Amino acid sequence: MSVRSTELIETQRVDLRALRAVVAVADEGSFRQAGDVLGYTQSAISHQIATLERSLGHEFFHRPGGRGKVVLTPAGEAVYRRARRALSEVDALEADLAQAGHERTVIRVGVTQTMATEVMPAALRAFREVHPDVGVVLSDVTEGEAVLNSVARGRVDLVLTTDPDPDERIVAIPIIDDPFVILTRRDSLLAASDDPAFALLDGQEVVAWTRRWRYQTDLEEAWSRLGIAPKIVYRTDDNLALQRLVAAGLGHACIGMLTARHAVEPSLTWLTPREPIRFRRYHLCYSSQRPLMAPVAALVSAIRSQASA
Repeated sequence: MSVRSTELIETQRVDLRALRAVVAVADEGSFRQAGDVLGYTQSAISHQIATLERSLGHEFFHRPGGRGKVVLTPAGEAVYRRARRALSEVDALEADLAQAGHERTVIRVGVTQTMATEVMPAALRAFREVHPDVGVVLSDVTEGEAVLNSVARGRVDLVLTTDPDPDERIVAIPIIDDPFVILTRRDSLLAASDDPAFALLDGQEVVAWTRRWRYQTDLEEAWSRLGIAPKIVYRTDDNLALQRLVAAGLGHACIGMLTARHAVEPSLTWLTPREPIRFRRYHLCYSSQRPLMAPVAALVSAIRSQASA
């Protein structure tokens, strides 16, 4: 960075909105999509970034024009890395101040439906014995970068999610594997198979998750590679609804073993195929840039203990 850039950083206030714009454009590869994410017009995003570029004396992006993807310049790469760290600290500060305004400590945990039902109840029971006065709020999360951003920005203290991408802002601890199995009715022809395999689903009616879930998309791609072509008749985002649909005889399903082993209907059973089709592991994630409060560390310990039980 030039002497001129350093002097400008010292004498001028760097607009946090501009830093957020840089990060959003880099992540989305588009000024328009970054505007959609941040709630600004494309021209506002362009203006924020152009102002910061002029202040620092560097261009941050190669702008190909048309529908071409916007990519970072070497200077932009440096700004992007530092901006993400700075914004994480600012968001964490806001979260800490919000927390300080409450007399009772509250831990915010992002969980999938599976973790909420299969791991958290026992973990919270053990946690309450040690910290009876600490509240815990469970929020439903999906997956991907947005989930990790919620941790890095201090919006949640912990997240339980599957196979997060590496992120220097996040500590991700593997806690439990959740391989895919076949969920079916006990009286189905599949349940009587002596050689369980995902190939049994070829041509069969199947109830599936919606394709917004990465692992459902990966699962269907794996089926295609193996020449397996199930007939997907229903899709849902709801764990309970999926099980009820299978119990009603409307199709079979591929779900995680953690859920299948505690299926809500006695008419349901599950098969473990002889071949793994898509590896899946749950991770416990928290910010690498903020020290864990004692209650949060205790909850981390309780979750890990329950997951390994």
